[in-house]
Amino acid sequence: MTTPVDPKLLEILVCPITRGVLRYDSKAQELISESARLAYPIRDGIPILLPDEARPLDEDEKVKK
Repeated sequence: MTTPVDPKLLEILVCPITRGVLRYDSKAQELISESARLAYPIRDGIPILLPDEARPLDEDEKVKK
């Protein structure tokens, strides 16, 4: 079972690189920065907003709204 992320926290978090909006992917437990093309992991309900920990988005991972 995954630990949920506080919705109020999700409202204030931004991409550390672009300062852009992050989209929450609850299934993959990631925060997606479409502007930086990175997916930041969420571990035990804690977003890991370190660029070194983020994975690059694949070409087939198009912008999802």
